[in-house]
Amino acid sequence: MHLARQRHELVLRELALRGALRSAETAARLGVSEITMRRDLVALEGAGKLRRVHGGAVALDAAPAPRPARSLVGLVVPNTTSYFRSVVRGAEAVAPALRVRLVLGVSQYRPEVEVAQVDRLVALGVSGLVVAPTTRERPVAELASWLRSVAVPLVLMERQLDGDTSLSELDLARTDHAQGGVLAVEHLHRLGHRRIALAVYDRTPTAPHLRAGFATALTRLGLEPGPDVSFDVGEEGDPIALAAAVEDALDRCVAAGATAVVAHTDHHAARLVEGALDRGLRVPGDLAVVAYDDENAELAVVPLTTVTPPRREIGEESLRLLVDRMAEDGASRRPPRHLSLLPRLTVRASCGAAPAPGGRRG
Repeated sequence: MHLARQRHELVLRELALRGALRSAETAARLGVSEITMRRDLVALEGAGKLRRVHGGAVALDAAPAPRPARSLVGLVVPNTTSYFRSVVRGAEAVAPALRVRLVLGVSQYRPEVEVAQVDRLVALGVSGLVVAPTTRERPVAELASWLRSVAVPLVLMERQLDGDTSLSELDLARTDHAQGGVLAVEHLHRLGHRRIALAVYDRTPTAPHLRAGFATALTRLGLEPGPDVSFDVGEEGDPIALAAAVEDALDRCVAAGATAVVAHTDHHAARLVEGALDRGLRVPGDLAVVAYDDENAELAVVPLTTVTPPRREIGEESLRLLVDRMAEDGASRRPPRHLSLLPRLTVRASCGAAPAPGGRRG
C-alpha cells in the first residue's frame, strides 16, 4: 500500500507539471506493469484526482478562472504518414488538458497548398496555429514574410530557419538534430570505430543539422573525415537510382576503409545494410550502421541502431507554447521562446553493441 501511495503521488506530480500522461510510458518509468498503472488511474479518478482518457489521464482543471471550454487551434504539417505522424499524436494527447480542439492541415510539402491550408484555418476562426513549414526550394525571405503576415499567434515546429532575424520573434519547438549527429559518432567511437562515413538524404530540413553535428563530433574526437555521400533519391523515388546510389556509397566505404556509417534516413540505412549483406559483408562485423529517424528501423533485416528524435514530445510542447501565447494580453507579452529538445540513441543490432530486448535508450 505504501508503494501504491508513492506511485499515486508521482502520477499526480507529473499531471501537475505536464497536464497529461500516457499510462504505458508512466508505467515504464515507474517500473510497474501497465495493468498496475491502469488500476492506479482508476483509483485516482475515483478519488476525484484526475480524469482518465484513452491511453492515459489528464489533470483536472483547478484554475480559478477557467478558459473557454475549447479553443480552435490549427496544426499544419507536411504529411501524416511518416515522421510527423507521431508529432501529431503528441499534440492530440495534450489537447484535452489544454482545452483546445485541433484542426489538421496537410501540405504535402507544397508551399501553395500550405498557404491555402493556413488561410482556410484562419478563415475558420482558429485562435492560433502550429506550423511545420515547407522549406524546400523556398526563399527564406519569402517564407518569413508570409509567416509574419498570419493574423493569429503562430508557433514554428521542427524548423530552424536562418537568414531572416524576424523569424526569431516567433515561438519555436524543434529537435536538436545536430546533437543527434554527435550522439551517433560518439557511440561508434566508443565501440572502437575510427573511420566513420556519412550518408545523408539531403532533401530534408534535418540533413544540414545532422551534417553539422557529425562534423563537430569528428573534430572533438580528433577523427579524420570518412566518405561523405549525398543521396538525392528518397523512399518514393526511382528504386533503380537509389540502388545505384547505395552501391556507390558502399564502394566508397570499402575503398576508404570505413568500418561504420551514419545513415539518414532509416530507409536509406536499411538499403545500405541489404547492399552490404548482398556483397558478403557482415553487419555489424564489417560495417556498423547507425540510422537516423527511427520510424521503421527495428524492421530492417538487421534491426537498426538509430538516433530517435522526440517526435511525440515536439507535438506536445509546440501546442503548449501556442496555448501560452494565446493566453497573453497585449500588455504582458513575454519574449519569444525557442525550445530545443534532445534526441536519444536507441541501440539495436546494427552497431555491434549488445542491445537490451526491444532496444535501449541512451
